[in-house]
Amino acid sequence: MKRNEVLTQAATWMNPENILPGERSQTRKTTCVQRHLYEMSRVDKSAQTDSIGFCQIEGKMGNAKSRSGQNACSQFLPEERAEIDRLFDALSSGKHSSNTPPRSFSLQALQSHIGEALPPEMVTRLYDGMQRVNLTGTAKGPSEGVSQEQFTVSMSHLLKGNSEEKSLIILKMISATEGPVKAREVLKFTEDLVGSVMHVLDHRQQLRGWTQKKAPGCPPRVQVLAAQLFSEMKLQEGEKLLGPQQLDCDCDRAMIEDWVFRTPHVATFLSVVINRGFLLLCSSLDLSALLPERLVDQGREFESILDVLSVIYLNSHLPREQRHRWHLLFSSELHGHSFAQLCGLITQRGPCVMLLEDHDGHVFGGFASCSWEVKPQFQGDDRCFLFSISPSMAVYTCTGYNDHYMYLNHRQQTIPNGLGMGGQHNYFGLWIDVDFGKGHSKAKPTCTTYNSPQLSAKENFRFEKLEVWAVGDPPESQLAKSKKSILDVDPEAQILLESCGRSCHSQGLREVPEDDE
Repeated sequence: MKRNEVLTQAATWMNPENILPGERSQTRKTTCVQRHLYEMSRVDKSAQTDSIGFCQIEGKMGNAKSRSGQNACSQFLPEERAEIDRLFDALSSGKHSSNTPPRSFSLQALQSHIGEALPPEMVTRLYDGMQRVNLTGTAKGPSEGVSQEQFTVSMSHLLKGNSEEKSLIILKMISATEGPVKAREVLKFTEDLVGSVMHVLDHRQQLRGWTQKKAPGCPPRVQVLAAQLFSEMKLQEGEKLLGPQQLDCDCDRAMIEDWVFRTPHVATFLSVVINRGFLLLCSSLDLSALLPERLVDQGREFESILDVLSVIYLNSHLPREQRHRWHLLFSSELHGHSFAQLCGLITQRGPCVMLLEDHDGHVFGGFASCSWEVKPQFQGDDRCFLFSISPSMAVYTCTGYNDHYMYLNHRQQTIPNGLGMGGQHNYFGLWIDVDFGKGHSKAKPTCTTYNSPQLSAKENFRFEKLEVWAVGDPPESQLAKSKKSILDVDPEAQILLESCGRSCHSQGLREVPEDDE
């Protein structure tokens, strides 16, 4: 596709008239811009076929090797290039193998440098991916080590490259042979990648207050998240790889490239593994956007339903400005099994994530994009969504069919009392009854508001554990409330004291309010 054709196509994608019914305009716009930039990068790169990377210069001799290295270096700032060079010097300074030529490093050297920061299988994958980068087109022995140009090109593709360049290294990390790889090999790579992210964050003590949860009788969360990411893989016909019978399907480079483009977690996880595993360019990755800070009021620690990987997955679907912090508002373990207590602690607290675990081990919930209010009308907007964490991970966004996003009612006689999201009265996609511990998830075949299936194991379920987390910064109303003087907490009592002729001696202790800027 030529450059002017890409511009024309991008204008068509971003035309508001072409947005499908029920499709959120902001999501559509973001996706269109991403696709536009992606296609433009491919057009610009196609004009430099001698320097895009190893796949396009195989068989070229002479100065092709140096041009490839220069192109990779141009992706980095001078201080980043200096840091990469220092790491290569450290890796190549020690001789861990007699077969390793000068100015290169061996697998043993990489293992020695990384230590226990990454699982051994991921270290081997990374080494293989770098060592298989063919800059000259000549055959290489498996023991020749990784050269500086191979290392720089690999880091450029994995950290700075587009989805095409990343997919090339991923294929090298999966298999030594050219051509397609089996779907089951891609799934195993994905499991190794997800497991490595959990491993390195734990090793570097950067879990930001979260823990790894091991649920008895359920698949490990590593496998659950890996399965979700892998489910985004599409066959050439556009169908998703569903079911174990399709694990023997061939996945070619175009499929891997499309998967990397449509599944941002893959690129992000590769960056985490390199930044935190190699301790390379760590400042370029903002962990707060990936894993929020976990805040629980002092002295109220408890074992959450959530673990690191489920938080990472859910957090990626929140509005960007709300991803840096999660603050616990309610936990049935801490605050008791009381619907009135739930209402009192979550209303007027801003956007929040609610989730529960039913008696059959299913974990699911919803994101409320606005503050909860107790009232008989539906509330919220189309940023709300429902989700599942176990036995599988999925997010279900609004269909546009209706505006029944959020519902919270209490102490009414004629309409349902409880908390609901999606669907309609007595037939919610997710319902928490005022009789705390009971609920339902009804969908035949799916919830009209969120297109979600039945989230619980049984349509009418029972639960013991429920949590609500405020996300992002607290709303201004909450900040104003927190700054309120203790003298104003009970104004009726203060009036009563004054009417009895009692003076309020503590008035003189009132803090002087700060002037507004």
